[in-house]
Amino acid sequence: MKKKKMTVLASLLLVSAMFAGCSSGFSGSESKPADNASGKTSETAAAAKDLKVYVENEIKDLNQWKASDDVSFTILNNVEEGLYRLDLKNEPQPAMAEKVDVSDDKLTYTFTLRDNAKWSDGTPVTAQDFKYAWLNELDPKIGTNGYSFIMTDYIVGADEYAAGGSADKVGIEAKDDKTLVVKLKQPTPYFLRLTSLAPYFPMKEEFVKSKGDGFAVGADSMLFNGPYTVATVDAASGAVLEKNPGYWDAANVKIDKVDVKVIKEKSTALNAYKAGQLDRVLLSSSDVNASKSDPGFGTGINFRTTYLQFNTKADGISNVNIRKALKYGFDSKLLADQVLNNGSKAATGLIPDVMSGFDGKSFREMQGDLVGVDAAKAKEYWEQGVKELGKAPKITMLVADTSEVKDVATFMQSEYKKNLGIDVVIDTKTSKARNQLMDNSNYQMGITAWGADYDDAMTYLDLWANHTPYRGNYENANYDKLITDAKKETDEQKRIQMLLAAEKTLLDDDVVVVPIYFGGYSYLLNSRVQNLEYHPYGNPVDFKYADVK
Repeated sequence: MKKKKMTVLASLLLVSAMFAGCSSGFSGSESKPADNASGKTSETAAAAKDLKVYVENEIKDLNQWKASDDVSFTILNNVEEGLYRLDLKNEPQPAMAEKVDVSDDKLTYTFTLRDNAKWSDGTPVTAQDFKYAWLNELDPKIGTNGYSFIMTDYIVGADEYAAGGSADKVGIEAKDDKTLVVKLKQPTPYFLRLTSLAPYFPMKEEFVKSKGDGFAVGADSMLFNGPYTVATVDAASGAVLEKNPGYWDAANVKIDKVDVKVIKEKSTALNAYKAGQLDRVLLSSSDVNASKSDPGFGTGINFRTTYLQFNTKADGISNVNIRKALKYGFDSKLLADQVLNNGSKAATGLIPDVMSGFDGKSFREMQGDLVGVDAAKAKEYWEQGVKELGKAPKITMLVADTSEVKDVATFMQSEYKKNLGIDVVIDTKTSKARNQLMDNSNYQMGITAWGADYDDAMTYLDLWANHTPYRGNYENANYDKLITDAKKETDEQKRIQMLLAAEKTLLDDDVVVVPIYFGGYSYLLNSRVQNLEYHPYGNPVDFKYADVK
């Protein structure tokens, strides 16, 4: 998901054979539901509404302080809940919190918890449960998922605590059972969105300590406060979730059981969908055209941008006109529509489509297009760069060895040959080796990607204020000032103007990166299913709002 901060997440240790209870192997929809923890009989459960979905990898870890992958978050987001939860429009709505009061300087958030916010053991969810869980996330001995930055960047004293400081100086206060006060370093317009993420979920200290090292290794060693509970789980084959009768909003949870299978092969998943064993399936590029006439066909977009990262200190690439030539030298629309053909869209900027801007407009609507093919302009910039360098540079493009990225690289190589007449060498490495080369500044340009943690342009733009080799060794005092000032600005309109200027500086003036495409997907959805919401950022999916006819 993320390099630098997020590479740590991607390397989470696989927890093998740790979950108990679920049968192994894919078996599709169960014909006779078993009795469950909510007390339903087999006869009543047989009439219950069920949903059948799948994930493409193992369920690695359900310990919220260790979990870092989308699959684990898919489960956690539906069996746990933070202060806020994203709705069907991806807007944060009060969840465990009934309301929040924000101070005039926008630095203090006072959350009031619901009276009927309960754990699955019947005890109330308290402000202390949030403080305990958040401090654990910050403790590097416990919070090993690499997500502590999502607190240390914002909460007063959190960074110091994570480095061994005092918990008393962290801006998290449980004033009483129902009142949680959080003090921020700077105004953060998207802070409520952050509280919907799994690292911000609460947990009950007494329960965790009672389980010791066995906490969250199976359904029996977990405590739930979300719309569902985990009935059974097996890391390799999947999980069964059941409606949580004690959930504060249980009356609006329509689905009684969610069967989440692990199916790694898209072809296997498509066959299961066609056999009625799944309600939704992602399509591979080769299946998209044949599926477009299906009434269940649809596409979606993620807040994920794949881009070309230039090393501004590398031979040849250090010349800004060479970088501009490479920016205008390929047709990303052709790439998205004819090569990827999976719902992805040609990038028109670094910040993806739909991501929020200001006053009801998206960031992209406010900014307009900053990238696009222009062969004549590309040729002009190339000739100017060659003139300044005294010779034509040899260009090597570093890429990871996934099939999608290799296809993208091959396409761009052909585009550069066609539009610039140059032969770009493709250097293919494993993702780990590519990252190491980029971290060591041993590259000219590389294809990489970034997925948003929250719905705000800052989740992208502050990356290039860290001056690391992975971010092209980019240093621009004006750019840094825009980012620093935007983080402090309390006027949202002024703040968004700073971010718009920062994106233009990065892409137009300095050309440090060239966005290639916005990640998307194509799928088939059973017509009986309604309101199955897959979010473009943060926790991947909500079963809470889903229903079946």
